[in-house]
Amino acid sequence: MKYKKYIKDSVNISEIGLGAWQLGHYSGWKSMTETEAIKLVHRSLDFGINFFDTAPNYGHGTGEERLGKALKGVDRSKIVINTKFGHTHTGTLNFSSNYIRESLEGSLKRLQIEYIDSLIIHNPPSKYFDGNKNDHYEILDKLIEEGKIKAYGASLDTYDDMKLLMDTTNSKVMEVFFNIFHQDTLRGFEQAQNEKVGIIVKIPLDSGWLTGKYNSESSFNDIRSRWSKEDIETRAKLVNKVKSIFGTKENLAQKAIAFCLAYDAVSTVIPGNVSIEQLTSNVQSTDISIARSLIEELEKLYQTEIKKLKLPW
Repeated sequence: MKYKKYIKDSVNISEIGLGAWQLGHYSGWKSMTETEAIKLVHRSLDFGINFFDTAPNYGHGTGEERLGKALKGVDRSKIVINTKFGHTHTGTLNFSSNYIRESLEGSLKRLQIEYIDSLIIHNPPSKYFDGNKNDHYEILDKLIEEGKIKAYGASLDTYDDMKLLMDTTNSKVMEVFFNIFHQDTLRGFEQAQNEKVGIIVKIPLDSGWLTGKYNSESSFNDIRSRWSKEDIETRAKLVNKVKSIFGTKENLAQKAIAFCLAYDAVSTVIPGNVSIEQLTSNVQSTDISIARSLIEELEKLYQTEIKKLKLPW
């Protein structure tokens, strides 16, 4: 495992982190038992993973609870935990600044820890990224002073939101939507690197599409059922184009993750894992190096063909 800089006063973090959405009970994906969830976390530790991303709403609180149980007894100074605020453990939304402290205290209790390494606002409406118009960031600064958190930021999907957050707040963490099909946030990587803002890449496999295992006839009965038949057909064609650029159908998921890791601004990538087998494959992505010419070809594909499609997440 390779490690990269994340935030001030934190150990370097593993290039592959564990996205803990799947750990929770009825998370919207294949349901996982507590025993399976704890085993997955322990296996990730064996692989050298020391970065864990979670949130109160993952499994209505059970994601954080299970992660906390799995990490019990692990040296806290050697692991980094990122959780969120805004999507509550009861399944509701509450982005009010008055709720930040209550949400954090709930997360600390469920995780059974004394502090959070980074606390981020969980994909709020764009207006919340403006530090000149919201008092959220004053409260977050106070939580740093109190030792409750080390850094803060936001989970977001677009370059415009990235820029607004960096220009108006002291955020030092961003969890960004970035993959071969969604490259808008790439425009903010240079500023983030210059300002020492750690970048967590979410949805690197485009909810499974960049594994290469789906086609135009695929159907979904989980959280991905939101896609229309047309959406599915469009993505299937794009997957074939990506395969042709790589020149092989093998290990597409690993190559898609390696694409994200090819950018120096990226601290870690958090692919979803619902099994030890998937986790193992994702970790092996760190052994892959993609030629700069292929990176440029994939960037060109996005700019010339994908960008205008405005693919729905």
